[in-house]
Amino acid sequence: MKKVFKSVFALALAVVTTAGIAQEKTVMVGGAAMYPSKNIVENAVNSKDHTTLVAAVKAAGLVETLQSAGPFTVFAPVNDAFAKLPAGTVETLLKPENKAKLAGVLTYHVVAGKINSGDLVKLIKENGGTFTAKTVAGGELQFTLKGKNVLVKDANGGVATVTIADVNQSNGVIHVINKVLLP
Repeated sequence: MKKVFKSVFALALAVVTTAGIAQEKTVMVGGAAMYPSKNIVENAVNSKDHTTLVAAVKAAGLVETLQSAGPFTVFAPVNDAFAKLPAGTVETLLKPENKAKLAGVLTYHVVAGKINSGDLVKLIKENGGTFTAKTVAGGELQFTLKGKNVLVKDANGGVATVTIADVNQSNGVIHVINKVLLP
């Protein structure tokens, strides 16, 4: 009887847990639902549009950091953004001897705290059309608006557009971008 009770309890718990996940407000990224109850890494590994970013995060040793409590705001470049870099750049950065440089590039895409798109637009407007934020890497990103699009400018003048905003995570938020930002 105890075994039957334990099995029924486990099944009921699984149903309740699955129902809770199914009711979460998800955003589709790279063909996968991004669950607000999961952390940045748990969600990113499911996006077919972010396989290069995930490989880079692993190679840079940043998985544990991006699974921590945060909160973080991550500007996540898609695979096509990495493909636009000069030939051999990604392969070179993924080499073990370039781990520190890779970590620097990746953490340049991260701002401490959780900044959703509404707050970001408000900050841009309150600051005369430009908002600057310090990255975890120590550099700065400059944010502006072009129509309803949020643009992110890096230290080299490169500009990325936020293509999917407000992908909420348990430890922050991801904004998908179409260009790799370089410190």
